[in-house]
Amino acid sequence: METAEQLQAFSTYFLHDLNLNQVQLDELYAILSAVRDSEMSEAQAIDHLSTSPRWVWTAIDPESKLMLSARVGERSQAMAQAVLHQITQLLAPGCLPLFLSDGNPSYLPAIVRHFGHWVQLPRRHTKGSAPKPCWVPLPGLLYAQVIKKTRRRRMVEVKRHVVIGTQAAVEQVLKAYDWVINTSFVERLNLSLRQRVAPIRRRSTSSCKGEAGLDSQLTLFQVYYNFVLPHASLRQALAVPMVTNGNGSAKLWQPRTPAMAAGLTDHRWSLREVLMFRVPPWPQLQMI
Repeated sequence: METAEQLQAFSTYFLHDLNLNQVQLDELYAILSAVRDSEMSEAQAIDHLSTSPRWVWTAIDPESKLMLSARVGERSQAMAQAVLHQITQLLAPGCLPLFLSDGNPSYLPAIVRHFGHWVQLPRRHTKGSAPKPCWVPLPGLLYAQVIKKTRRRRMVEVKRHVVIGTQAAVEQVLKAYDWVINTSFVERLNLSLRQRVAPIRRRSTSSCKGEAGLDSQLTLFQVYYNFVLPHASLRQALAVPMVTNGNGSAKLWQPRTPAMAAGLTDHRWSLREVLMFRVPPWPQLQMI
């Protein structure tokens, strides 16, 4: 419990005032022990889990690969609101990123609620009471969905739909990386989660028991992923090759973590550094 509190405080201290261009959203389910024992199919598990609290909601910045959120809760409108509220706390004032998600209908009202404003509608008639103010999306808000259709566990159709904004505006944001509307980065993050967090693996002897333990493991993974684990696509070429000890070849690349790519830190952290870090205003201990 103390470790989880330290990791949460560490993450909260560094993740704030982020200027992001994109945010990808998704959710994944935890496999029940009944599925592991072949007592029900994955399709039956998804139907059963639609009202289960063991869903993991994730969010990522696809440019820096920074993991923004990993929360456990119901697959419901209230949980979508909570996830979007957490993301708004991380963003810099005035930041309005492009949101990308699957076809989950809970995201749209959650996004509009957190990135909207009141507008007084004009009168249609000279007589009578004035129309009530209407809550509408902020100017410049962009939101697109990727809806995938599968048949017998095979993808047969992919639809890309702009929900808020225009197709041209969305393409302008994605143009810098020659991307199309997609959720591939958050899906890759979900795969990493399944590989490293035992309770949500597809084939595991450790089924999900409760939210508290899973929350702690997700907090550990988020800090490890953002600050400790270098990402191959984020590495930078060194201006001058660095000679290594022994007879090995010179070092040509500088490994970088998502936190380094996002400008939150200037070095790759170790787990020991993270756990020994005293979140200000406490004085820092000298690492030996």
